[in-house]
Parts: sequence; structure tokens; C-alpha cells
Amino acid sequence: MLEKIALEDIVRIAQEAGDAIIQIYTKDFSIEYKDDKSPLTEADTKSNEIICDALEKLYPNIPIMSEENKQTDYEERKEWEYYWCIDPIDGTKEFIKKNDEFTVNIALIHKNTPVLGVVYAPAIDEMYKAKKGEGAFKNNQKLPLQTNPNPKEKLYVVASKSHLSPETQEFIDNLETKEIEQVSKGSSLKLCMVAEGKADIYPRLAPTMEWDTAAADAVVREAGKMTYQFENNKPMVYNKENLLNPWFVVR
Repeated sequence: MLEKIALEDIVRIAQEAGDAIIQIYTKDFSIEYKDDKSPLTEADTKSNEIICDALEKLYPNIPIMSEENKQTDYEERKEWEYYWCIDPIDGTKEFIKKNDEFTVNIALIHKNTPVLGVVYAPAIDEMYKAKKGEGAFKNNQKLPLQTNPNPKEKLYVVASKSHLSPETQEFIDNLETKEIEQVSKGSSLKLCMVAEGKADIYPRLAPTMEWDTAAADAVVREAGKMTYQFENNKPMVYNKENLLNPWFVVR
């Protein structure tokens, strides 16, 4: 199945969604709040519509899981071999604040592992893409773009701009290195910074959902890094009964 999917098709879909998002971003837009109090804008809805319509047309046999769709019962989706995992806008809070650090995220999951991912940040025109066995890229440059020669001397740590938990800060403060440079970033760009080599580690000891990480996790893995579950140091898995991610560390 994976060999039949053209990564560039998914890149184009993400760009199309990104273009629609930017049209809304540059004007006044309405904000609603979902049952869990998280914000929803017309851009989330429009992006979701563009992505789902395009994927259904190109790959009608692959089911879709999106943050903005009603979720399929676990009894049905646990049988899925492949499925799309989508976050039409990751970083809606960043979008509302207009700080440019939001992304369109499209992942293909095989069983419980991300095998293809596209992360597009339309406001800063950064495109990350990866397909299993073919490497990871940022704007067509192969990742990682840089490596840290002396992690014992200095570590570059990226953390959430909007959701830095006390547990995450404590983890960062206890890292074994002489110097820590801490950078904050919005959305799934944090995982991409580790894939790129701009950051050595991204700890997230706070809640996220599977669609928040799936696409960037594919990029991380193809860049030779890994997203580990905090409690057992095993790689992160997807399509769980509960779609909440465990705490994790990307390195």
C-alpha cells in the first residue's frame, strides 16, 4: 500500500489546505469553543474539508481519522491496517495569537506506526515531509541539517510555547549537560526541530493527542531520531483505544 502513495500528492494537499488557512489568517476570523474548551476556527474546518475530500478522492479505501471528525469506534478502527491521521491545524492557539507557528499535519499510519508524514507551516513556508525508507526533508533538504558535536557541554532543548508543564520543566532542569539552551516553539514544529537537528531533545510531560504528533513523528523517525514513551522508553504507538498520547521524549 505504501508504495502506491505518492508523497508529493500529500504535499500538494497540505499546501492547498495551507493556502486556504492563510486567506482566513490574514483577516478577522470567528472562534468557537469545543466541548473540551479547545478553540476551533473557520480555518480548522476549511482545512479539514480540503484534506479529507482530497484524500477520499485519491485513496478511497484508506480510512481517515481527523481531530475535527467524529471518531470511529475502537472496535472498528482496531482492524485498520492503514489509515490517515490528520490535524488540519495544529497550534490553533498559535493561529489565534497570530504568531505564525501553526501547522497542517497529514500522516499515514500502518498498524500502529507512522510511515508517512507531511507537516506544513504555511505562515513561514516550511514544509517537512517523510516516507518510510526514503528519508525526511525540510524544503527538499535532507534531514538532519545539523548535529550537536558536544551534547555533554550544551544541549538544545525545545519546549511548548503554550503548554509548558511543571513536570516538563523539571525534566529539562535535570538533564545531564553543562549548559542548557531552552527554546519555545508552537505546534508540531517542536518535533520537526529535533528531526532537523536544531534541537537535541523535546520532552512533553503533558497531554497531547495522536493527531498532534503523528505526521511530525514520521519525519522524526526518517531523520534517524525517535519519539519515546516517557514511562518505558519504547517508541510511541498509534491507534490506541484511548487516543491520548502518553508523556513522551523526542531525541
